[in-house]
Amino acid sequence: MRKITNFNRKWAFSLDTDHVPSEMPVKWNYVNLPHTWNAIDGQDGGNDYYRGTGYYAKTFDLSELPSLPKHFLEIKGANSTAGVFLNGVKLGEHEGGYSTFRVELTGLKEEGNLLVIEVNNGVNDRVYPQKADFTFYGGLYRDVSVISVSSTHFELVKMGTPGIHVTPLIDGNDANVEIKVEHYNAGEMHAITFHLEDMEGNCLGTFQGKGTDTGARFLIKNVHLWHGRIDPYLYRATAVLTLNGEELDRVSTRFGCRTFVMDAHEGFLLNGVKYPLRGVSRHQDWWELGNALHKEHHLKDMELIAEMGANTIRLAHYQHDRYFYELCDEYGMVVWAEIPYISQHMEKGRDNTKQAMEELIVQNYNHPSIVVWGLSNEITMAGEEDGDLISNHMMLNDLAHKMDPTRLTTVAAVSMCDIHASYLKIPDVIAYNHYFGWYGGDVSMNGPWFDKFHAEYPNIPIGVSEYGCEALNWHTSNPTQGDYTEEYQSYYHEELIKQLFTRDYLWCTYVWNMFDFGADARNEGGENGQNHKGLVTFDRSYKKDAFYAYKAWLSKEEFVHICGKRYVDRVESVTRVTVYSNLPKVELIVNGKSLETKESTTHFFHFDVPNEGESEIMAIAGAHTDTARIRKVPHFNEAYRLKEKGAVLNWFDVQQPEGFYSLNDKISDLLANPASAGLIAGFLKELASGSEESMMGDALKMRKCWR
Repeated sequence: MRKITNFNRKWAFSLDTDHVPSEMPVKWNYVNLPHTWNAIDGQDGGNDYYRGTGYYAKTFDLSELPSLPKHFLEIKGANSTAGVFLNGVKLGEHEGGYSTFRVELTGLKEEGNLLVIEVNNGVNDRVYPQKADFTFYGGLYRDVSVISVSSTHFELVKMGTPGIHVTPLIDGNDANVEIKVEHYNAGEMHAITFHLEDMEGNCLGTFQGKGTDTGARFLIKNVHLWHGRIDPYLYRATAVLTLNGEELDRVSTRFGCRTFVMDAHEGFLLNGVKYPLRGVSRHQDWWELGNALHKEHHLKDMELIAEMGANTIRLAHYQHDRYFYELCDEYGMVVWAEIPYISQHMEKGRDNTKQAMEELIVQNYNHPSIVVWGLSNEITMAGEEDGDLISNHMMLNDLAHKMDPTRLTTVAAVSMCDIHASYLKIPDVIAYNHYFGWYGGDVSMNGPWFDKFHAEYPNIPIGVSEYGCEALNWHTSNPTQGDYTEEYQSYYHEELIKQLFTRDYLWCTYVWNMFDFGADARNEGGENGQNHKGLVTFDRSYKKDAFYAYKAWLSKEEFVHICGKRYVDRVESVTRVTVYSNLPKVELIVNGKSLETKESTTHFFHFDVPNEGESEIMAIAGAHTDTARIRKVPHFNEAYRLKEKGAVLNWFDVQQPEGFYSLNDKISDLLANPASAGLIAGFLKELASGSEESMMGDALKMRKCWR
């Protein structure tokens, strides 16, 4: 019977060697897994985090493993390339930092086995990603185990397979369920048994065949559908290999039964019912942990996303931990899963994109939460008509459909990509990353842009794969684009919610991002090394006000929230106080007296509050209350104001040159300059005509104008 031995503890680790050791090192540091060597330097800015090779070494005796004839090392994540060595012999290697891979441990000795894993996150021209707005943390950052099995067992090595794949197809009120397995060394003398159970553990069917059989079919009458957040019902399929009644190996997986449609006019439908996908994107890293997370961190992330009321997650920009996909199944989150084919197409990277897509699909095929496979993200930053790029997308699209005809394919297009680009015609559905109102443009441009796309391509399902803006602990009563204040982020998301959530044809909307995340190339906002577009801080300790704007629209959990709790000192005699609630009516109490009661259909309530001395504020909505305080001060509290020069305004910029306009400058400043005013006029003209290529070209030119 299969046994799993956790191998996370006590690895000797070093960045200060250039070769695989032949004996256990005595002067290396010891670490436990999960581990990354960039947990600190990958989050502090400067784009100077270590990218190179790290070595992990561990000794063990054969007696520490179960008494079974075969042993396979399972590595759930090693970023980004890895080689496995046992007693000086290279057993295997893997290119790709986000998927599970396994190698058989051959040549084991009774005592003193030396296992070394060489991991490299350095620059190369073939393994994705190499250019992107996040830190490529190096290391063995997910669990490592040894799987011990009989000589006859279910497949372990091919693409990190779970060994069992389940395809449920809905037929009226029933589901036809096909179970397929791959096994090794099974013959006529062996037997294989397939079991089907419901969530409560009741047996729904059993099939027994010969060891050479590789599948079975079951019919579930009156199937209980997996219906997202409303009812994430799961079944379980199990396959067992036996010989003369003795169990040799077993594999098991949960699965769900559902149908979905992405309609160009009605958006997303789940099980035939309109089910607008409103959610967030997620990066997997945490403050001072990098990507070396434990289960409790993944669970915390899921609980926060669920609290906000989201029903979908875009797992960007790579394959996430298997445990998180399991959480998505359990919590009913509809998932966009994708490979790290991002930002910069590499001619030598074709094989790596193919491998990444194969592993993503094989390892995650059974998750009912997943509805689309993402082919790429912002891959056309250097241009969209590259022939090799288009060919690679065609290959990936065909591969995904061949491996999984039950799901659709998509891409996340960069904002400046022309809507007529050839590669956008390849996937089944598409989405765009737009930041009007943060990276140039105005918040009001977002909804109309999608209307124009929908008018020109009424039969192509279009979604919003990214939108967002940055906020830190800066504050103002007069928020403006580019000021990094929590107040501007709130305003931005209020406007985007009203624009996007009311357009039924959008098949998805994803905030970028749920959490602040590490991006060591960024030096902006007053806190270097991070992208601060999160609705929650990097350490998950603070929910920014915009978090509650979404909770007001998406969550059924009644609440009320006063914004600006960190913005206490205010100079104006009458100040605006914003309240979010999913209840229709809010009363504001100031120093114990009722100021005003307001109703709102947008869930956003704005009150003008007299600001004298120190005031205690209470918001009441139904049975729920929230409190805050404000204080009248004669001068603006400079601790609330960002003071920064030479900021890197985009992750792909190197610096902000003196004497040039930047994305932080106001339109009024540019209009005062004749050179930039002419470009703005052209920009607006092209916007009106809907030519994205020309529009974004002019936008980029404006960034280069002399003051």
